[in-house]
Amino acid sequence: MSSKRDFQFADGGDGIAMGAPAAQESKRFKNAVRDVMGRLSVTDLVSEMEPFLRAVIRDEVERTVQRVLQSSSSSSLNQPQTSVKRGLMLQFVNKLPSTIFTGGKIEAEDDKPVTIVLMDANTNTIVTSGPLASLKIEIVPLDADFGSDDQEDWTEAEFTARVIREREGRRPLVTGDLAITLRDGVGQLGDMVFTDNSSWQRSRKFRLGARPVQKVSDETRIREGRSEAFVVKDHRGEVYQKHHPPHFRDEIWRLERIAKDGALHKRLAIDGVKSVQDFLRLYMIDPTKLRNVLGCGISNRTWDTIIRHATTCVVDDSKFYSYFDAGQSIGLLFDSIYQVVGAMFDGHKYEPLHNLTPPQKVSDA
Repeated sequence: MSSKRDFQFADGGDGIAMGAPAAQESKRFKNAVRDVMGRLSVTDLVSEMEPFLRAVIRDEVERTVQRVLQSSSSSSLNQPQTSVKRGLMLQFVNKLPSTIFTGGKIEAEDDKPVTIVLMDANTNTIVTSGPLASLKIEIVPLDADFGSDDQEDWTEAEFTARVIREREGRRPLVTGDLAITLRDGVGQLGDMVFTDNSSWQRSRKFRLGARPVQKVSDETRIREGRSEAFVVKDHRGEVYQKHHPPHFRDEIWRLERIAKDGALHKRLAIDGVKSVQDFLRLYMIDPTKLRNVLGCGISNRTWDTIIRHATTCVVDDSKFYSYFDAGQSIGLLFDSIYQVVGAMFDGHKYEPLHNLTPPQKVSDA
């Protein structure tokens, strides 16, 4: 019996059936088969080919199973979720700073408390009434990669999986007032600090998350909230940190080129210039005196660097000072660093400085 006539390739001779390897491998296999077919019986040929055929079939079965599983998973993800009564979600209102230091109170960029609200997504309003307006929530640290794909929705399980635990042998990652009770749908973070830096995370950042302490009901799901990502550094790194921009209450050494306990720091302290606000006030009143206090030996470049950094300070706009000369109906209005911001006419009419006409400016002078 001719083995050549009894054995045929399942795909007509151009390859192996059931998802064969690449064409080149198939060709080599086919040539090898033709080489031995003239010398082997059908039984010998099947014996020689069995290991290879088993491997091909096994690989094909594995690929088929994977395709079925992926199709099933995709299908389940595309199925509509269990309907909920309302689209409720916790939301961080103000942004956290890009860098936070361990041991320091967690506050928003504007030095105000971090605020969280319960929103009704259907009406885009805060839930201010009803039992949920007094919802109790907890604050947890999150992996910063959670949300890096701009995912707008997630399951409770997905959120929980991204909550970060402290490193082995360390204190809890976040300590303080972790539980907050909303009031009229609004809550604020209290005294809360990080105890460890974020350098050990793949992204080298953290987020804060907010979630209900207890499940509300089977019909109502409240989507957890997440903050923007931020870096947490060890407090030791903050000791000599310059602030950009500086705060008007910052100590003077927070300015560029003024080293803590250095020569410029000591000279300014002798003249009572201890804060950025003190520095800016003297600069506005008498810049020549300020330069003399710093020392005539400093270069123009150093002077320009210090002034440029100091003037990026966000001025406190809650305090203003007025000056009226005796017998005059015109007065000047100064901000908290004694910079002229406007004028008062007849004791009550206020005009910002940029609105004054040239004759008015001459009168003010």
